[in-house]
Amino acid sequence: MEKHKLATRVGQISPFQVMEVLARAKQLQLQGEDVIHLEVGEPDFVAVEAVANAGVEAIQQGKTGYTSATGLPELKRAISDYYLSRYQVTVSPERIIVTPGASGALLLMASLMVDSGEEVVMPDPCYPCNRHFLIQAGAKAKLIETKPEEGFEMDLSTLADHWGENTTGLWLASPSNPTGAVLSKSYISEAWEKVSALGGHLLVDEIYQGLVYEGEDFSALSIADDIFVINSFSKYFAMTGWRLGWLVVPEWAIEGATKLAQNLFIAAPSVSQYAAVRAFSPDVLAECEVRRQTLNARRLVLLEGLEAIGLPVVAPAHGAFYIYVDVSSVTQDAMAWCLALLEQEKVALTPGADFGIKDAHKYVRFAYTCDEARLQEALARIARFMAS
Repeated sequence: MEKHKLATRVGQISPFQVMEVLARAKQLQLQGEDVIHLEVGEPDFVAVEAVANAGVEAIQQGKTGYTSATGLPELKRAISDYYLSRYQVTVSPERIIVTPGASGALLLMASLMVDSGEEVVMPDPCYPCNRHFLIQAGAKAKLIETKPEEGFEMDLSTLADHWGENTTGLWLASPSNPTGAVLSKSYISEAWEKVSALGGHLLVDEIYQGLVYEGEDFSALSIADDIFVINSFSKYFAMTGWRLGWLVVPEWAIEGATKLAQNLFIAAPSVSQYAAVRAFSPDVLAECEVRRQTLNARRLVLLEGLEAIGLPVVAPAHGAFYIYVDVSSVTQDAMAWCLALLEQEKVALTPGADFGIKDAHKYVRFAYTCDEARLQEALARIARFMAS
């Protein structure tokens, strides 16, 4: 019998190690175990009720057909107005491409700006799917080692040293997954100056925008119109399963991005788009702010608790809902440690190997996505595990 062969690129894409943790956690739950989930980047919030109701109304009114490929005009206008009111940045609705999740925006970005055989510079650690979308385009990521004592920020003074003839861009994220670090406006400005001088493009992943607790909450679009920015309704607006995000492109890239959106997606989910228009109403934004404060309180509980049990926090966790922790004082294999912790104390965490290469075996990501009482219980279980 002829052996079936998958495309070569499939073998170049690494599976998420956290999925092994998650699968085992679900098995334990089915057996009646009380598992505390600190592994998945999805808080215990759902969409604000007014947003969900707007989605229901869209279904009841039959608003379930295709929208234009780049998004519902009233949603694009609402996003544009949001940039102006919250960040004092003028972004024309035509530059906003609404996508099926930020993942759709990343896929579109890789297809739009990166040719086969080219490479994009990214810091190590970073969100793994960014690398995998490049593989889909026949390209690759060039991971640049960063240091915990520098907040895992790439040293921009060395960017030109890493830039080769096939390098086409720099992709950054702020707030960051997995570290929770927030880049400053001066850092993004310097990155833009250096990338421009090298003839490349700059993408800033702002998927966790709004979830900033220390430092300035701003958009890279305030620095230059030619910077690409990705955002999402999944995090600040807690609309994970609604699968809705957006990409802001420069004027000169609108036509190309529109062609790709037509072919890659046809359109983002229509019901989600109608619901998302409601997300920018003052009452919904006020509820999102209350949730941000709730997440900050959880962050402080976890930061204090981790220090108390002897697990150092190695990056300034100033945004998103993650804390990146050095566990090398208790193990040299973070994945094995996470699995053993899950088996013994029923706490699920994400091993660092999902996010990078350099010293990944030393790190674990904590997501403060459950309430303070559960976080305190998780800390007590981890302390007991370490003592044993």
